[in-house]
Amino acid sequence: MKVLITGGAGFIGSHLVRRLLANGDEPVSVDNLSTGLRENLPEEARLIVMDVHDAEFLTLCRKEQFDAAVHLAGQTMVNSSIEDPMNDAKENILGGIQVLEAAKCCGMKRVIFASTAAAYGDVAEDDLPVRESQKPCPMSFYGLSKVTMEHYLKLYHEICGLEYVILRFANVFGERQGDNGEGGVISIFTKRIAEGKDITIYGDGEQTRDFVYAGDVASGIVAALHTKNTNTVYNLSTRTETSIRQLVTHLSHIAGRRIVPNYAAPRPGDIYRSMLDNLRAYRGLGWKPETGLEEALRRTYEHFTE
Repeated sequence: MKVLITGGAGFIGSHLVRRLLANGDEPVSVDNLSTGLRENLPEEARLIVMDVHDAEFLTLCRKEQFDAAVHLAGQTMVNSSIEDPMNDAKENILGGIQVLEAAKCCGMKRVIFASTAAAYGDVAEDDLPVRESQKPCPMSFYGLSKVTMEHYLKLYHEICGLEYVILRFANVFGERQGDNGEGGVISIFTKRIAEGKDITIYGDGEQTRDFVYAGDVASGIVAALHTKNTNTVYNLSTRTETSIRQLVTHLSHIAGRRIVPNYAAPRPGDIYRSMLDNLRAYRGLGWKPETGLEEALRRTYEHFTE
């Protein structure tokens, strides 16, 4: 299968490219390298430095004749979306439409869309773990832009017949992650701890996240490329809550020293508790996370210490 991966030089994309190459598929990454890095990818991987907004993007898709697209590119920072909603909409909504238009015009069979737990917003404790049937109620423009694109995908399917799979990622982390995105707290903490620097928790530290390893997310995307159960939404998550304080405890154990964080005021738009149900992904994709938190944190920490 020949697969277009937008944002393929980013950290999730880099895990996906490796998985597809190992499967004998042909991944082609399109990335403007605004946050991605060429060195994130193995030497044999194809990378085309281009933005999905470029006029040449549609020409490229016509030439390459991709079978499917995985749309990972976009603006992933909650606080940046609040500070600059115009840019967030440009990257996440207009950029997404460019990919859908290319898929429609160039005969791609399917689009896999990277959505987010931020689509749900701050839900009541009785609604945890959050199922896909939960009504989206984003608290940030980032979450709103992702939910908007989900509606575009559904309409492109109804109007144009384009198959889609929406994957709402929990808090993804792993090797090669930058200081951004939903799981960025882990990359920030591990880098600073490796450098012997202080870390700061925004809020009381009891806020929770559902941290899922990028290698497991890559497996979920591959499953979405091949499943017959399309045109729906799946959570990719561990179905486990981990507080930020618990995260610091894990990292202290891995680093072999006691870590005492600083505390600062909560940031606008951050949800307090997050845990996603993953039963639908198990049933529809045959997917479940395989990597435990401690092992995934160790791999991430060792990557940044190197």
